[in-house]
Amino acid sequence: MLRYLVRRVLYAFPILIGVNIITFALFFVVNTPDDMARMQLGVKRVTPEAIENWKRDREYDRPLLWNADAEGIGRIRDTIFWNHSIRLFSFDFGRAESDGREIGHEILARMGPSFAIALPVFLVGLATYVSFALVMALFRATTLDLFGVVLCVVAMAISSMFYIIGGQFLVSKLWNLVPISGYASGLGAWRFMILPVLVGLVSNFGEAGRWYRTIFLEEIQKEYVRTARAKGLSEWRILVHHVLRNALIPILTGVVAVIPLLFLGSLVMESFFGIPGLGSYTIDAIGAQDFTVVRSMVFLGSLLYIVGLILTDLSYTLVDPRIRLQ
Repeated sequence: MLRYLVRRVLYAFPILIGVNIITFALFFVVNTPDDMARMQLGVKRVTPEAIENWKRDREYDRPLLWNADAEGIGRIRDTIFWNHSIRLFSFDFGRAESDGREIGHEILARMGPSFAIALPVFLVGLATYVSFALVMALFRATTLDLFGVVLCVVAMAISSMFYIIGGQFLVSKLWNLVPISGYASGLGAWRFMILPVLVGLVSNFGEAGRWYRTIFLEEIQKEYVRTARAKGLSEWRILVHHVLRNALIPILTGVVAVIPLLFLGSLVMESFFGIPGLGSYTIDAIGAQDFTVVRSMVFLGSLLYIVGLILTDLSYTLVDPRIRLQ
């Protein structure tokens, strides 16, 4: 297993380098450093001196990819690519172009609010969706199952924006139970977390419930289920002790890979509820055309996604002893 993990980690570096190069190329093909300076300075007529000062302060006055010294020997160090892309591998994210703040410090500060919303949605949602799908599988081909499928389809057809706006109007404005938006540090944050968590659970209900139901129905058709019925086991016991256990591999495929991404937050949710998390941080950076922050978040998302895939492979060995990582 150790050799497998080392090999997967080594495979991750070419992937991260490729994502980094593609992201760098996309940003600098669309916008040159001069264009970025004009957008950040925010006026129609910008003096050449102001552009050069902005580029010098943010190390955009270097060569793009290759720096040739007086003897004609080129090197990649002290270039825009090195300062703004290669340094990401050492988690040196630099400073934001819009306000000059340390991006690494902002990521650490905003990771907590994002995780405070995403973790309850993940844990409570997983238990709720799996339980709902098990009940539908138990009463399959009945009126209750049909009602559950219709409910899932209707929930999938409604945009998440409807749940956000409807929840803010109904729970916050009409009933005045919780604040409509904002955030507070410490224990007082729970009042601001209830509504986003509730909206997150409801908005994912249709898709997750129907997906888990499909997994369970596929397992029910297999031979070991008919063998368990022949032994006289109850249908509920078969579902909980046999079907659920054998369905863990496809469930883990979607679940474990999402765990690292919980730290990145929800782009839409955090923006609408005023949560100072990484999702709203990314949206604000896109609106401000702060490419340094956006590149950092793309790199961090790629890294966390690869970590999620490795965790998924490891989780397979825990639920199925027949699987060996080689």
